[in-house]
Amino acid sequence: MRRAIIFHGTGGNPGVAWYPWLAARLAERAYDVEVPHYPGLNVEPVAELLPQVLKAHTFDEQTVLVGHSGGASLLLAVLEHVRVAQAILVAGYSTRPNDSDEPVLQAAYDWDTIRANAGELYFINSRQDPYGCDEHQGRAMFERLGGTQIVRDDGHFGDWNQTYDEFPLLNRLIP
Repeated sequence: MRRAIIFHGTGGNPGVAWYPWLAARLAERAYDVEVPHYPGLNVEPVAELLPQVLKAHTFDEQTVLVGHSGGASLLLAVLEHVRVAQAILVAGYSTRPNDSDEPVLQAAYDWDTIRANAGELYFINSRQDPYGCDEHQGRAMFERLGGTQIVRDDGHFGDWNQTYDEFPLLNRLIP
């Protein structure tokens, strides 16, 4: 069975932004969809959160992972341990994008393993991201991992002050 797991961003939850909309679109297409809530995302160190994430979900070569912001960065750590069909990192980053602490980031990544495990890989970033999760962050990951980089002018793709209830591009990217 095809599975999709959508990871919210820092301070988010499964009911905000485009997460419920995308979950419903994928469920209509016979995906088993999970939109878990991880309140410790980017609060507790990724070394503590990662084992919880790996234990809580089933990952296989038919799984699609979608992560937003801190959730996208979490996917880098996840992909060092599991093989999936596709990973989409929305407003993702692999280095500190601003002056905030970023416990979701690892000190280093095994880029070769991530590349081998990620399947089809997309980076979607905005030139207008208010947190620095911008096209330069996406480019840095793209240069290490390959895949496809998509650059838009869409802020943070959903935030406390940016309504972004639908994200048709994501629905089109997932087969």
